[in-house]
Amino acid sequence: MSFADRLQRAWYQGHPTLALLAPLEALYRRVVVAKRNRFLSGAAGSYRASVPVVVVGNITVGGTGKTPLILWLIDHCRRRGLNVGVVSRGYGATPRSYPWRVSPDDSAEEAGDEPLLIARRTGVPVMIDPDRSRAVRNMLEHETVDLILSDDGLQHYRLARDLELVLIDAARGLGNRRCLPAGPLREPAERLASVDAVLFNGAVEDTDAGYAFSLQPSRLIELFSNQDLPLDHFPPGQQLHAVAGIGNPQRFFTTLEALHWRPIPHPFADHARYSLEQLRFSPELPLVMTEKDAVKCRAFAQPGWCYLQVKVEPSSAFVTWFDAQLDRLLPGHP
Repeated sequence: MSFADRLQRAWYQGHPTLALLAPLEALYRRVVVAKRNRFLSGAAGSYRASVPVVVVGNITVGGTGKTPLILWLIDHCRRRGLNVGVVSRGYGATPRSYPWRVSPDDSAEEAGDEPLLIARRTGVPVMIDPDRSRAVRNMLEHETVDLILSDDGLQHYRLARDLELVLIDAARGLGNRRCLPAGPLREPAERLASVDAVLFNGAVEDTDAGYAFSLQPSRLIELFSNQDLPLDHFPPGQQLHAVAGIGNPQRFFTTLEALHWRPIPHPFADHARYSLEQLRFSPELPLVMTEKDAVKCRAFAQPGWCYLQVKVEPSSAFVTWFDAQLDRLLPGHP
């Protein structure tokens, strides 16, 4: 188990040595709170776009389902006739310059895995730049959009926002509710009181704390041929290798178990880069990976390698609420 895995386990399951990190946590809290206060007071400049900006982020380290939710938001907004653009930091990307307009033909190394996934799945304009405000400016200069979704960026206060959606893993919650490095929080838990909506990934029903949504398997696709396969392509009890380089790999393995397969888990670091040699497992069995991993493996994919697409199913109350926000933010749009 890597150091990062051990640290995450301590955050969510507890460990007495975390108390030694209390001074660093206190310093971190002061810094992030001061940063936000400068934004709220106007002392730190921020760029406000000419179209509404919706930030989809989290206050915890690790995966909470941001990319699947952004895909749902894109699809939902399109059904309402809206042109949507996406900006992202592009974690791990190495483009030739910034800001970078992601092309579906880009490599994951160039564009980043999540931005490339969004561009390939949806065809909407996707712009990456560590300076998200610069990405938004560039998008508005070159694209016609009614609304911009910011993939993550909750703590990127140089970009003003009209709506903040925060995602939390319902199973893991906020862990020990402590800030980095003593806990998993990027900002103090009190920050949730100021966001527009909190969504719990994996929750069964809405609560006073927020809306529920789930990730459901939607398509099984063979990576080598790009052929759609039925979700019952593998019989119940089929043993297979499961590859997940996401923030919370266990969620993917649990999804495969819910499909009545027997995954041999191969967790990798979030945003991991792969080689063919890394994915040669013994015994020789079918291999299923996440869609985020698949965008990085297409060039050397082998017959029998598949990836599982998932879709977000939000609560009806969230859909109603979000539609009301769109009506408020875009009153002139039908």
